Amino acid sequence: MRKTLFESLTRGPLTEPPSAPDEAALAELAQTVNRAARARLGRSLSIRHVDAGSCNGCELEIQAVNNAFHDLERFGLRFVASPRHADVLTVTGPVTRNMREALLRVYNATPDPKWVVAIGDCAANGGIFAGSYAVAGGVNDIVPVDLHIRGCPPSPIDLLKGLVALIEHVT
Repeated sequence: MRKTLFESLTRGPLTEPPSAPDEAALAELAQTVNRAARARLGRSLSIRHVDAGSCNGCELEIQAVNNAFHDLERFGLRFVASPRHADVLTVTGPVTRNMREALLRVYNATPDPKWVVAIGDCAANGGIFAGSYAVAGGVNDIVPVDLHIRGCPPSPIDLLKGLVALIEHVT
């Protein structure tokens, strides 16, 4: 036991060190999102996230957008708990049969103008879960989607670039 304890203390961590974010590029991208949101909406962008049946890989990347490395709330992006306060619905995962009705209710509770962003390959077409008896389909099969952000899972930078594209190009 003592030997194992000593080895674990001298060996060091087994995890990889985090990659250093490009602070300048991240700040510029986030400010572009904030500027575009204020021009279109007159305020910052509010996001409501819905997990429609994913494996949680995309959720980890969405949470990374708010971590200490990216901290996008300082630029005006914020996640809200109620769809009634949201401008954008982000949806991850294939829509399972059990989540179909819940997604429709969240979509209907979100005020206009609203945008729907399907995040990840599973949200686009069911991904590896396509054809399963438990899957109702991709997000676009249930609610209209304004933007698909591809990846399994997409990086936080890709998520931010997708929001910029959405705000600047969707009327």
